[in-house]
Amino acid sequence: MKFTNGAGTGLTRRSLLAAGGAALAAPMLSRAAFAQATEITMLAWYGHAEPDMVAGFEAEHNVKFVPKYYTGGDNMLGLISQSPPGTYDLILSDAEYVEALNAAGYVEELDPNDYPLDDFFPEFQNFPGNWRDGKLFSLITRFGFLGVAYNTDALTEAEASSYNVFWDPKLTGKVGHFDWHLPNLGQMSLLNGNTIPYDIDEAAWEAVKEKTLSLRSQIGGFFDYGGTFSSLNDGQMLAFCGIGDWITGVLEKNGAKVRSVIPEQGGLQWSECFSIGKGSTKADLARKWIQHTTSAAGQAQTAQMAAYPALIPNARGWEALQASNPDEARRQGMTADAGNAMDLIRSGRIQYRQWPIQQDLETWNDFWSEYKGS
Repeated sequence: MKFTNGAGTGLTRRSLLAAGGAALAAPMLSRAAFAQATEITMLAWYGHAEPDMVAGFEAEHNVKFVPKYYTGGDNMLGLISQSPPGTYDLILSDAEYVEALNAAGYVEELDPNDYPLDDFFPEFQNFPGNWRDGKLFSLITRFGFLGVAYNTDALTEAEASSYNVFWDPKLTGKVGHFDWHLPNLGQMSLLNGNTIPYDIDEAAWEAVKEKTLSLRSQIGGFFDYGGTFSSLNDGQMLAFCGIGDWITGVLEKNGAKVRSVIPEQGGLQWSECFSIGKGSTKADLARKWIQHTTSAAGQAQTAQMAAYPALIPNARGWEALQASNPDEARRQGMTADAGNAMDLIRSGRIQYRQWPIQQDLETWNDFWSEYKGS
C-alpha cells in the first residue's frame, strides 16, 4: 500500500516546505546550542519534529529531537521492522496502523494516568486502536477530515458538496487523486451509500470498483503530498479526491483559492497517535513529550503546525486555541458554534478511515494499482 510514488512534481514534504513561502517556513533555529543535549528520536510524518513544534520543549528539557520522517504507513512499519528495538523513542502513526504496531510488539504500554484523558472529548478517551485488552499503547493527538478539495474559482461550495462533482464534464482531466487507496476508495464507498465504508460485502466491493473505474477518464494524475500541494496551488488540478483541510488549509492561508468541504454523503477522519517505541532508553522523556503535546497548550500548538493543520481531541485545547488564535479556531471549526467539528462527528457525517474489514488489505491495494494503470 503506497501513496508516495505519485505522478506529481516529486516534491517531498521537506523540499516543499523549504521552498513554500513564509507561512510554511518555520524559523530554522540553530541546533548548535543542543550539541550536549540528550538526543531523542522520533519516527513521524514531516513537521512533527521541526522547530515550530519542538524548540520550546528542547530548551526546557535540554534535549534534541532527531527525526526520521516517513511518507506512509507501509514505510513506517518497514522502518521499524528493520531496526533494532529502541531505535525510535517516539512513534507517530496513523490510527489504522496502531493495531499493527501493538500486535507486532513495537510499542510500549502507556499508563493512562500519565495523560489528560479526562480533558479529551468522550469520543477520544477510548479511541479505537489506542487500547488493547484494556491497556493503553498509543494516544491520539490530532485528527482531520477528508472530503472534496476544490478550486474556488472553478467550483462553488454547493457544487463541491457531493462526490458526484468529480464526474462533472468541466473537470475532465482536472481531477486529482491523492495516491493512496484507503481514502479514495473509502470516499467512493460513501458515494455508493455504504454508511460504514470499509465494512462492505463482496457485492458492495464490486460496486465500489465499478464506480471508481467510471471516474478514470476524469483523472489528471495521481499525486504524493508535494504533487497534491503544487497541482492545487497552481490550478493544474481543480478538484481532488482523498484529501482535506490538512493540505488545503495550508494553501488557503497562503492565499490560494482552494478549500475543502464535507459533502452530503459524508467524510472520512484521519487520526494521528503517539506511542513510545519498544525498548526506548528515553521512555521518560518520550512520556514527557506526549504529556506536553496532549496538554491544552500543546494541543493548541499542534493544531497550528506549520507543515499541516489539524483538529485536536482535547476540549481544553480548543479553549486554548480560541484564546490564542480565534481566527484559526473558527476556520477549523473548533468553537462552540453549531456545526463545529465535534457536531460533524456526532451527527454521523464522519467515518473513521480504517483498513477494510471484509476484504484483505492487499485486495484493495491490488485494485488501486489496476485502476491507476487502466
